[in-house]
Amino acid sequence: MYVKASKEERWANDVFSYVKRWSERLKVGALDEKKRARGANSAFSAIVKKELADYLTSWRMIILIALILLTCFGSLYTAMTTIRDALDSSEEAKEIAKGAYLFLKLFTVSDGTLPSFLTFVSFLGPLLGIALGFDAINSERNRGTLSRLMAQPIPRDYVINGKFVAALLLNAVLFLSLGLLVTALGILILGIPPTFEEFARMVCFLLLCLVYIAFWLNLGILFSVVFRQAATSALSSMAVWLFFNLFYSMIVEVFAKSFLQSDAITSVEQAVGRQELVLGLMRLSPSYLFNESTTALLSPDVRTLGIVTVEQTAGAVAAPLPFSQSLLLIWPQATALIAATLICFAVAYWLFMRQEIRASG
Repeated sequence: MYVKASKEERWANDVFSYVKRWSERLKVGALDEKKRARGANSAFSAIVKKELADYLTSWRMIILIALILLTCFGSLYTAMTTIRDALDSSEEAKEIAKGAYLFLKLFTVSDGTLPSFLTFVSFLGPLLGIALGFDAINSERNRGTLSRLMAQPIPRDYVINGKFVAALLLNAVLFLSLGLLVTALGILILGIPPTFEEFARMVCFLLLCLVYIAFWLNLGILFSVVFRQAATSALSSMAVWLFFNLFYSMIVEVFAKSFLQSDAITSVEQAVGRQELVLGLMRLSPSYLFNESTTALLSPDVRTLGIVTVEQTAGAVAAPLPFSQSLLLIWPQATALIAATLICFAVAYWLFMRQEIRASG
C-alpha cells in the first residue's frame, strides 16, 4: 500500500508540475503578445505622428492650407455681409430668416464678387488631397528611407496606413475648425443661433467633404505607389482631377446633344429613360456626386435629384425636406463616394503589399 501511494503521489506531482510549466509558458506568451501588440501600436502611432509633423512643417502644405483658409474666409465674409444686409432691410425679413435655414446659406450664398464656400471647397479640396498623397510612397523610395523603414520590425502595411490616417486627421482638424469658426462667426455677426437641424446638416456636410477629399488623397497615394517619380504621380492625379472637373461634363453634354434629339424620341417613357441614362453617366464623376450631395444637404428646398415629370409634381407640397429625408435623398451619392474611396485605397494597398522593396530604393 505504501509503494502504491508513493506511485500515485509521484504521478500527481508530475501532472501538477506539467500543468504548472504550461501555465507559466502561457503567461509568458500572453505577456509577449501584449508587449508585441503594445510595440506595434506604438510603432503605428509613431508613423502617424511623424507624418503629421512632416505635413505641418512642409511649406507646400502651409501655403495650400493658408490659401484654403483665405479663400474660405473671403467667401464667408461676402455671404455674411449679403445676409446681414438682407436682414437689416426690415423686421419682417428677420422673422422670415428664422425659419429659412439661415446658417446653411453661409455655405451657399454669394454676392457675385467671390464664389461661395461650397464652390471653394469643391475646387480646392481635391487639390489638398492630391498634395497630401501624390508623393506619399515614391518620395520615401527615392530618398532610400523606405527600405530602411521596412527593415524595422513593423508590419509593411503600417507605412501606407499611417500616411493615410495622418493625412485624414489633418483634413478632419482643418474642416472641423472651419465648421466651428463658421458657426461662431455666424452667431456673432448675424445674431441668430443655428437650430439643431442646421447644425446636423453642417456636420454631415463636413463629413462629406472629408470623404470627397479622402477619394483624391487615395488616388494620389495610388499613383505614388504606381509611379516612381513624384512629378509623374502629381501630373497623373491632376489630369484625372481636370478630366472629371472640366472635360467629363463636356463630353457627356456632347453625347447628350445628339442622344436627346426630339426627332428620335417617340414617347415620354423613352425621353425619361434617355435623360436617366445621361444623368447616370454624369454620376460617374465624383465631382458631380459631391455637388449633388452637398446641394441637397445644404438646400432643404431640393426635394429630388432625379428626373421628374409634370405628372409627378402635380399636387406636391412646396416645403423643405426634413433632415432624415435629405439623408435618404443623398444616400446613393454618399455611398458611391465612399465606395470609390475604398476602392482606390484597396488597390493602392494591394499594389504596395506586392511591391518588391530593395535597399537601393
